[in-house]
Amino acid sequence: MKPTPSTGIRSNKPSSKQLRYLRILAERTGSTFAMPQDIEDASAEITRLLKLTNTTSADRTREKRAVQHDLQTRPDDATAIRESDVVGYGSNARWAHRPDTGPRS
Repeated sequence: MKPTPSTGIRSNKPSSKQLRYLRILAERTGSTFAMPQDIEDASAEITRLLKLTNTTSADRTREKRAVQHDLQTRPDDATAIRESDVVGYGSNARWAHRPDTGPRS
């Protein structure tokens, strides 16, 4: 680390400008990046992302909509609650696959 006039020691962390530029480049190229640990890592990631071709705004929008649609309509989603999973209505609703054990004490 090199000394600076104000602090005496310069931080080795990536600058906010570098991080902002990384986010912009990642969005433009439709890719991700590993969070850099220091200035050199940030510079390397910027160089890598600059080599990638930019995606168009229309491509990014299309991909985003496709992913959203897939997440909403996947029939194989194990976490989705189906009509057959719940019986009853309102305060009388309960899981269909679990036996009613009554109130807990």
